[in-house]
Amino acid sequence: MTLQAEFEQVAEDVKKVKTRPEDGELLELYGLYKQATVGDINTEKPGMLDMKGKAKWEAWESKKGMSKEDAMKAYIAYAKEIISKYGL
Repeated sequence: MTLQAEFEQVAEDVKKVKTRPEDGELLELYGLYKQATVGDINTEKPGMLDMKGKAKWEAWESKKGMSKEDAMKAYIAYAKEIISKYGL
């Protein structure tokens, strides 16, 4: 299985966990996913009143400089941890 194929499969699987992961875990997944699929952040930071948008922006921004391949590998490893923690 290629890295891209494994990434896509794990991205689908992690959406099916029995229990909703904690916010911090979801933000980590989001940041790694965006870095793996888009690359370095390319949007303006949301305003102070958009708490959810700001948190997501910061999660993605924290991955800046990571290669898409490294982000995919990190996402796969972290998503597998989430899946084993919460179950499918």
